[in-house]
Amino acid sequence: MPRLAANLSLMFQDFPFLDRFAAAAAAGFEAVEFLFPYAERKEDLAARLEAGGLTQALFNLPPGDWDGGERGLAALPGREAEFRAGIMVALDYAKALGCRRLHAMAGIPPAGADAAECETVYIENLRHAATVAADAEIALLIEPINERDMPGYFLNRTAQARRIIDTVGNDNLFLQYDVYHAQISEGFLAETFQANRDIIRHIQIAGVPGRHEPDDEQEINYPFLFDLFDAAGYDGWIGCEYRPRADTVDGLRWAEPYGVNLRG
Repeated sequence: MPRLAANLSLMFQDFPFLDRFAAAAAAGFEAVEFLFPYAERKEDLAARLEAGGLTQALFNLPPGDWDGGERGLAALPGREAEFRAGIMVALDYAKALGCRRLHAMAGIPPAGADAAECETVYIENLRHAATVAADAEIALLIEPINERDMPGYFLNRTAQARRIIDTVGNDNLFLQYDVYHAQISEGFLAETFQANRDIIRHIQIAGVPGRHEPDDEQEINYPFLFDLFDAAGYDGWIGCEYRPRADTVDGLRWAEPYGVNLRG
């Protein structure tokens, strides 16, 4: 059975961020993820996790100037020092929150940047970050993101991610498999999952099109995929990284068979 984690950056938007932890716990979730924790005190986040009996499944390294359009630093030449400082900040939060997975966003290289140089920087940054994270017993992940949602993002397909992971050659670097992005970028979900099962350490889901609930109003057969994940022995968290069509809890009927309950 899939172990579902609520993504608090997208779900429960009718609550202030810190109150979303209790809302997720009340809805039946046992774990949460979110994009970034850095606007909050780690002590406050840890207290919300403890109060809700929740596990922190995942969050991202500092992304650079998010409001200015940056989407990560790992593949950006000239930003190596900032990236490496960011991994230390992320590890500090991860230790405080008991989080065992961190995602390093590749970023959007500036116009005219040399792709080969970007890849070289990306590989060296990931090699360093994976080594530092291993010392804290925290896994480092990379995630292909489709170019329709994030034009210019450096990492787009699972085969590219696999090649990068193999080139880095660090056994603490893994794949974050986002079904939504994979469906848009390449399809063949069962095949791409099975081909990369050995390096997948976190899964995320959302409906296509629209990035809404992964229910029967969209094109992906999630019950089939959940059975496939189970059969392959995947027992990690599955992040619900979708934008609810309306009220988050009312939209959770799809999750009832998997242990997430509606109000009460």
